[in-house]
Amino acid sequence: MARIELAPELTDDFDRILDHLLGHEAADAASRVRDVIRAIDVLEQNPLIGRPVKADLRELVIGHGARGYVALYYYVEEVDTVFVLAIRGQKESGYERELP
Repeated sequence: MARIELAPELTDDFDRILDHLLGHEAADAASRVRDVIRAIDVLEQNPLIGRPVKADLRELVIGHGARGYVALYYYVEEVDTVFVLAIRGQKESGYERELP
């Protein structure tokens, strides 16, 4: 079972997502953020399930439509660890900060 490490910057991503949801009066904003976090757990059993994007980076698609998010990550097989780098809404054009 792979270990999952979350980048400290994910706090900013989740804050941005939560602010967006609250700004649009989403009644279940906190539970939607929890759902994203729970969805990342699939990487423990299937670290290569995400679609390849570039180099060693992959994206895990979570949900769809207005409830859709994408988690950017990479997997290091030698240490059996998934490093989650960023989260964004599927409708966002890119990641908020510069990534490798």
